[in-house]
Amino acid sequence: MKILVAYNIESGATERIIKNTILLAKALDAYVDIVSVMESPKTDNEIVNKEEYEKKIRSVVNQISENNINCKSHILIQGLTPGETIVNYAVENDVDQIIIGVDRLSRVGKILMGSVAQYVILQAPCPVLTVKNTMHS
Repeated sequence: MKILVAYNIESGATERIIKNTILLAKALDAYVDIVSVMESPKTDNEIVNKEEYEKKIRSVVNQISENNINCKSHILIQGLTPGETIVNYAVENDVDQIIIGVDRLSRVGKILMGSVAQYVILQAPCPVLTVKNTMHS
């Protein structure tokens, strides 16, 4: 079984995502792909940010791997929206389950910013487990 974790380093649900990923992967003896989508760096400052981004993702991979779970990270830099990129990755890699964090947004926030999680839930070729951020904004 293959689990895709759609990881956003800015999500407040990170710890809960890691916890749920470990529980599910152990129960199903699954392989885990940590997938994060970012825009292509254009400036030196963005390159530094990309290095920091990679460091945070390595930390997540290490936490999952420490639990004897095969895990690998992928930072995808594509011209599509994050939701489209995640769904395309799931299709191309025969993913069996997606785990994605959801943060609270007002209705106006969802309209203006869109919702990656909503797109993934509606378009994914497999079941999607959403992990809610319990922190109030």
